Amino acid sequence: MAAEAPSALKASLIEQGVKYVIASYVDMHGVSKSKVVPIDHLGQMLGGSEMFTGAALDGVPQEINEEEVATMPDPASLVVLPWRPDTALMHSDLWTRGAPFEACSRNILGRQVKRAAEMGFVMNMGMEAEFFVFRDEPGGRDPVSPLQHLAKPAYDTTRLLDNFGWLTELVDAMNALGWDVYSFDHEDGIGQVEIDFAYSDVRTMADRFVFLRMMANAIARKHGAYACFMPKPFGERTGSGAHFNMSLASVETGENLFKSRDDPRGCGLSTLGYQFLAGILRHLPAIMATVAPQVNSYKRLVKQGSMSGFTWAPVFACYGDNNRTNAMRIPKGGGRVELRAADSACNPYLGAAMCLAAGLEGIAEGLDPGEPNTDNMYLISDEDRERRGVSMLPRTLDEATRAFRADPLSKAVMGEAMFKAFADYKEQEWLSYLNHVSDWERERYLRFF
Repeated sequence: MAAEAPSALKASLIEQGVKYVIASYVDMHGVSKSKVVPIDHLGQMLGGSEMFTGAALDGVPQEINEEEVATMPDPASLVVLPWRPDTALMHSDLWTRGAPFEACSRNILGRQVKRAAEMGFVMNMGMEAEFFVFRDEPGGRDPVSPLQHLAKPAYDTTRLLDNFGWLTELVDAMNALGWDVYSFDHEDGIGQVEIDFAYSDVRTMADRFVFLRMMANAIARKHGAYACFMPKPFGERTGSGAHFNMSLASVETGENLFKSRDDPRGCGLSTLGYQFLAGILRHLPAIMATVAPQVNSYKRLVKQGSMSGFTWAPVFACYGDNNRTNAMRIPKGGGRVELRAADSACNPYLGAAMCLAAGLEGIAEGLDPGEPNTDNMYLISDEDRERRGVSMLPRTLDEATRAFRADPLSKAVMGEAMFKAFADYKEQEWLSYLNHVSDWERERYLRFF
């Protein structure tokens, strides 16, 4: 929705039957936080009337004595909730002391969007939404489909149709919002689906992915189920990615600047695209902390382990053509680059900001990623991999957090406060996991002697 004067926007919403408006922003994890105002108070809300104590939230780094943050809603992001049409939501930037709050996730991405614009670029991005839906019952891990799942359930028609109740309601809602869903299917996990919808500018896509997670749960609950965005709910099945498909367009013409018809490497990518890709590869270990942000994320990023063979998840910091065994892929037809390491639990603002900053660095420095890897990277020897200069991705959240701390790009993108808050939180999350006594340990060691 284009920005409107407060009075015109209010009149339009009242005509649509809207009674309440949500000013939404996200915490460090990409979870929506908000206050709600009756429609009569929309004008005040648009002026920043709704205040929040950042110290009460993860990743809104403030001390309890500091001035609160305020939401500055973006009217262009307004959506009426499909499952509750008397309520509208606007994604918001956080401000404090009369200026943008440096550590706001949406502001962090906004700074990189501005930097790209100054270089003549608009970043476009699509995110492939993969997630599980389970019955909302004790245990909560049974799929909606009543049938026993196959050894290879990917693309199974019967199990997809079993999920049509909640799934088509969600797809219809996405299309009513103008998101243009062009495909959906049953994936390789038990009760796992993928929904693909049209790309947009990067900030709009981040807004939509945050809203999608909330909307998927709201609609699934109407059907006695819930949506699970945990990257790897089952050790023996594949996990849920949220692949970033990225390109740069011209600010002036909108032309895709990554498209090439005469790419000597045969991938359909321009020199600018290769430079952008090379920048991401340079900083990929640090980027991993933001695109694969949970302990559980790294149980998805393994070579083998699923019942259907290879996991299809990236484990090496390398790129190739349409070859899905690379962390960075140039899909068939070219014109974009895909980061396959991103998962469904990411904060899309932070992950996209790190990718965009790294890519712009690659362009500014004229980096080259070398030749594409077209082999099955899962099958090459360690010696061959080392000869090609291909390193392993971080294998744990601890490794990714250490890489994030060590890379100067992280602080440059995040700012001092969010850099410290994010790294400290992830370090404590890892330590909490290490100190947890699991069922695996009890089963293995309780009667060991």
